[in-house]
Amino acid sequence: MRRLHKNSTDPPKSSDLESDDVSRDQHTRFGGLNPLKLMGGFVVCLMGLSVLFSVSVIFKDFTIWDSATDVAHGDASRILYVGPHRDLEQEDDPLASFVMHKKKLPSSGVEHGDKLLNGLLSSRFDEDSCLSRYQAASYRKESPYKPSSYLVSRLRRYEALHQRCGPHTESYNRAVAKLRSGETPEEGSDCNYLVWVSYSGLGNRILTLGSAFLYALLTNRVLLVDRGADLNDLFCEPFPEASWLLPLDFPIIDHFKNLNQQSPECFGNMLKTSSNSSSLSPYVYLHLVHDYNDHDKLFFCDQDQSFLQNVSWVIMKSDNYFIPSLFLMPTFEQELHTLFPEKETVFHFLGRYLFFPTNPVWGLITRYYNSYLAEADERIGIQVRVFDTRPGPFQYVLDQILACSFDNNMLPEISSNESLVASPGNQKSKAVLMTSLSSGYFEKIRDMYWEHATVTGEVVEVFQPSHEGYQQTEKKMHHRKAWAEMYLLSLTDKLITSSWSTFGYVAQSLGGLNPWILYKPENETTPNPACIRALSIEPCFHAPPFFDCKKRTGIDTGVIVPHVRHCEDMSWGLKLVNPRVDSIA
Repeated sequence: MRRLHKNSTDPPKSSDLESDDVSRDQHTRFGGLNPLKLMGGFVVCLMGLSVLFSVSVIFKDFTIWDSATDVAHGDASRILYVGPHRDLEQEDDPLASFVMHKKKLPSSGVEHGDKLLNGLLSSRFDEDSCLSRYQAASYRKESPYKPSSYLVSRLRRYEALHQRCGPHTESYNRAVAKLRSGETPEEGSDCNYLVWVSYSGLGNRILTLGSAFLYALLTNRVLLVDRGADLNDLFCEPFPEASWLLPLDFPIIDHFKNLNQQSPECFGNMLKTSSNSSSLSPYVYLHLVHDYNDHDKLFFCDQDQSFLQNVSWVIMKSDNYFIPSLFLMPTFEQELHTLFPEKETVFHFLGRYLFFPTNPVWGLITRYYNSYLAEADERIGIQVRVFDTRPGPFQYVLDQILACSFDNNMLPEISSNESLVASPGNQKSKAVLMTSLSSGYFEKIRDMYWEHATVTGEVVEVFQPSHEGYQQTEKKMHHRKAWAEMYLLSLTDKLITSSWSTFGYVAQSLGGLNPWILYKPENETTPNPACIRALSIEPCFHAPPFFDCKKRTGIDTGVIVPHVRHCEDMSWGLKLVNPRVDSIA
């Protein structure tokens, strides 16, 4: 196709130069008036003019063909379909991709233009520094959920606090000086901090960072984040006019990797030794990792939260989405109810407020979306996580994916009639976006729809952006692709996810999608049923405490209140749901 777009500024061809030479040559010899030479020169000129005329006609025809194609298809974007498969790493200008996308928006208005998301986002940002912040709305259907006015006002108040107390402000510098000197912090300081330590895989980090922000909001702390290897490469700054990144000269930043349950600054250890010992330490370390012990879990008890009130610096390490247990704490109960009247929308709003892809990642997302997903009538996301460590693909996993897709009308079944050919016309198209570390399942499903017609006559196209083979937690491009794929899944219309997968949790919550969750297979057997519909769009807290803070005894925390229930994919986990009317009564 490239040959169709000749540039008018291209250097002239050798044939063009030759015709000029001939013309000049004939002029110098004209004085002789030799009839034979004159006739030869005339013939050469005619031949040159004929060549030039032919070339101009050809290029004119090409231009008309392009224009006719644009009119026939409504736009020029469909030409992308005949090109080679686009790799996520292929460079492009994300702003140019957005301009192209805007031209392709359907007249039905599925995508929407509320770039501030009903006030959730601040308008005080430079748009070019983070293109995704205000462009993302045009790639999504409008959310059926609306943030409460109280949540919007609290976010604006937090932004003012962060601007006043954030890195390199006078208050921050004073607090850091006290931390460096080991001085006891002043009581009643207006700037207290929660430092989130980068830990675990990308999906876990996104969920724990959202949890940490909500805890900071509830306790009037300023959230500062340890950037780890690449956090600033993946996410835009979420707060206007102030960074959330912990400065690299923070006094104890090199000590983060050594903090654990045995550290003298650990919350659980301090509770074991003395109820007042927090006043003797310049900071307290919260160990909320999956292996935390009973003393660490007292973080979720009201009476033990008071232990942290006068601590200027709280350092948190976690690999859990612990928000459901915050809803079980009386201290935060009313505030959380006012912030989130619809309980299942917590991470939906926090995620859409905090996590915007940086321009390089946004380029990966928009290039892929515009190339393969934008023109489909319906987009289906399938996220596959396999726990079998042997090389796949496995037939029992493929059978499970197809059973879930067919049984719930996500994908059409195929016809056994090899002579069946769908009649041309207004065929409905489905684009299937698959994400997996392996390409095996994508290839089998893609080939299935290539080799067989669908019983419904629908056209099914199957795509997979990458297949990294294994999780590469320290590679920049690996994390860029992972974040891009989570975001692409969140842009689909329907979603299938895998049990226990934080990757899927992030996608469903950002997209506001109630997914079908594939059951975790046992004994290499396809589960029956293959999947279950999620109770809500919220992630699952994989390692919640089972403890009655008042009675100091064990309790099932999944039956205390109607809006905190056990997860579909992990029976001991907790998740937020919108309670049914009958359960409240």
